[in-house]
Amino acid sequence: MPHRTTRTHVVGPRGRGTHRLVADAVRAAQPGDTVVVAPGRYEEALELARRIVLVTEQGPGTVVLAAPPGGAPALAVLGPDCLLRGLELEGADPGDPAVTVAAGAGLVLDHCTVTGGRIEVRGPEGAEPGDFREGEEGTSAVLLRDCRLTGARHAALRLSGGARVRIESTTVADIDGVGAVLAGTARLDVTGLRLESTTGSGIRLRGRSRLRMTDSRLTSPGRAGLLLEDTAHALVTTTRIETPGTAGLHLGGESHADLTDSRVLRPAASALVLQDAARLTADGCTVTAPGANGLLATGTARAGLTDCRLEDCGFSAVHLADRAEASFTDCRVRRGAEHGFHVAGSAGLALTDSTVSGIALTGVAVTDEARATVTGCRIDSAHTGVSVASPAGSRIDSSTVVGAARAGLEVSSGGRAVLTGNRVTGAGAAGLLFDAGSEATVEGGSVEGGSGSGVVVWTGARPVISGLRIDGTGRNGVYFAEGAGGLLTSCDLVGTRLPALHLAAGAAPRLRRCRVLDCPAPFGGDGSAAPGLEQCDLDGAPLAFVGALHPPGVPAAPGAPGAPALPGAPLVPLPPGVGAGAPLPPAAAPAELPTAEPEEEHLDDLLAELATLVGLERVKHDVHSMVKLMQAVRLREEAGLPAPPLSRHLVFAGNPGTGKTTVARLYGRLLKALGLLRRGHLVEVDRSALVGEYVGHTGPRTAAAFNRALGGVLFIDEAYSLAPESGGHDFGQEAVATLVKLMEDHRDDVVVIAAGYPVDMARFIGSNPGLSSRFTRTLLFEDYSAADLVAIVEHQAREHRYELTGPARLRLLRHFETLPRGAGFGNGRSARQTFQEMTERQAQRMAEVVTPTPDQLSTLEPADLPAPALG
Repeated sequence: MPHRTTRTHVVGPRGRGTHRLVADAVRAAQPGDTVVVAPGRYEEALELARRIVLVTEQGPGTVVLAAPPGGAPALAVLGPDCLLRGLELEGADPGDPAVTVAAGAGLVLDHCTVTGGRIEVRGPEGAEPGDFREGEEGTSAVLLRDCRLTGARHAALRLSGGARVRIESTTVADIDGVGAVLAGTARLDVTGLRLESTTGSGIRLRGRSRLRMTDSRLTSPGRAGLLLEDTAHALVTTTRIETPGTAGLHLGGESHADLTDSRVLRPAASALVLQDAARLTADGCTVTAPGANGLLATGTARAGLTDCRLEDCGFSAVHLADRAEASFTDCRVRRGAEHGFHVAGSAGLALTDSTVSGIALTGVAVTDEARATVTGCRIDSAHTGVSVASPAGSRIDSSTVVGAARAGLEVSSGGRAVLTGNRVTGAGAAGLLFDAGSEATVEGGSVEGGSGSGVVVWTGARPVISGLRIDGTGRNGVYFAEGAGGLLTSCDLVGTRLPALHLAAGAAPRLRRCRVLDCPAPFGGDGSAAPGLEQCDLDGAPLAFVGALHPPGVPAAPGAPGAPALPGAPLVPLPPGVGAGAPLPPAAAPAELPTAEPEEEHLDDLLAELATLVGLERVKHDVHSMVKLMQAVRLREEAGLPAPPLSRHLVFAGNPGTGKTTVARLYGRLLKALGLLRRGHLVEVDRSALVGEYVGHTGPRTAAAFNRALGGVLFIDEAYSLAPESGGHDFGQEAVATLVKLMEDHRDDVVVIAAGYPVDMARFIGSNPGLSSRFTRTLLFEDYSAADLVAIVEHQAREHRYELTGPARLRLLRHFETLPRGAGFGNGRSARQTFQEMTERQAQRMAEVVTPTPDQLSTLEPADLPAPALG
């Protein structure tokens, strides 16, 4: 059969050989013909029953095909392989279809606009949706390329039956309803979608429908970004869901979603919601600033997240309830108003190789009948690291808890847990806390530093602890409350500030092969306690219990009988909630982290942070010079060349408030980034932390502080007080001698910074030949100028969302220029105090305003400055 030559049909308002109506040209066209439409507005309902190419003569935006009143769509496609390019299709009613595609028909919309109505695609009933397979492109009955859908009501795109639609580089905007609705076994493949401002969900899937979406962005959907029901399945890659009105992704029924390299930003409710028997897998995804939870799973839902980030959550970052199960591997939870992970009901959590930091309440809270396995994780700066209050049995293995304001690891009443090989550092109240009625087993691990006791065993508790090392705690090594007991085997208690073991009345623990080293006393508390000791020793000698003995100057641990003091933390359980809007208790400030292991940091980032410090130009120049020198040393060592002599110990000479501690902390991090320190953490001490109150007490106390700084920086504030001007016998001299020896023994594993007033520091360095040979470099911290102090106040203001007016800034500069710089002047501290006073005065001023605006509440005026500045 001879090949038919295709024809071109022209549509225009006038002109010989043209059709006046598009419908006339379409009726005249044969399969494969092209219809070219001249610019204009054509009010007609068009039906395409054959393979037709319909294009505009002068490009997109020049032709409008508008449906006439009466309910018919602007375009109805009844046949296969129809192509429209550059047309604007306008529906008669936003709630009706502007374009319909019948089952078995096919349509390509290229650079077209559909407004005032939806696109409705029907597929053959009973068609299978198919599975997503790697490399599969999918088949499309309808293709939208570089199109824009806007102004529809109910939905912009509706797919039913076995419809197949593909969308490329298309925008869906300003929809009074849902962006796209899929039902039956419909399938939608999306690349480069921009969905903006829908009053309903962004995309809704029902039945057995399927969605595959890549490189897309869903902005401001009125409800969920993606809503999946029944057995629907979504495969989402490199997509951003931003500011949804409820959840970013909501799964119900037996639906299933796979997310890869995608982000959910600022949802009004929870970011990821799983109900019923829904399933979610996520890899490389980020959740930022949800109004509620980062992930909320209930029913029998299942979730598996790998390499994901959940940040700034309004409630708990993860809340698991009912019988939900979730696993998190190599994930990071940062900053949150409640818990990091709250596992309730009969839910289960597996948390592996992940970090939790900056959480207001508990890093991992296990309640009701839930269970958790935490392996190889790091929990940093939470109120409590891990709390287990469930009898279902939880395991915490090979994990690190740093800077918990209350307790590092806690097993509450009724809780049952096994703790293996964990490390707790810098806990504010207790490294390990075992409540009455708890059942706990501890195998190996350590508790280091912190202002509280290493282990607190509550009345009636009987933990079994073996191989635990307790080192340098601010109070007792182990505190046994009234009637407490338990078994300690092969444990070391080293360098505690108070007696190694506090035994309240009736306490009867058993200790086997335990050692007490460099502690002020082995026992404290009540003489009626009855510990059992087997092969234990005190500094190498056999250990025996002879009652509660307190050496001079060492007080007994405070607290009522059976109730040890846990500073800064209540003993009652904190509210666990998923978050119901109730006010949260203030979290205690975390203690100094004496052996914290910071994340890997880059040298360039740290030097940039140094550059942002206000003033201190001379100090910053000196630090840069030292960094260059140390880089050269490291390069020589790596090349096998001998390193030049280099002393890393420093003297920081300057008045109070000139940033010495800030620079010291940054200096440690710089040395860590250079590979010259293992940890780079800062341990800050003064005379009271180094010098004892009786003979034989100073050496162990100084050694304990020094050992906490191994791998990092020991910062000695007011170091000159170790060598008083009066001379004579002083325990400070013993502390200096101990320091000199330890600096020699650990010359490559610690940096010591001695700080104080310039004149006094010169006298201190000259008081001992060992000091003068080790402290060969002094950094001078000059007082801040008035302009520097203004910059500090402005920095404080920005952090707290205040702004100074121009007149206020000028008055503030004058204030600091005229401020007396006597003995009470605190440099940066004075600037911070001034800012605090300004906010207090502004608050009093706002109290007199009936309805202050947000701008008024965040603006600092000249009237808010301290009174002397107004004279």
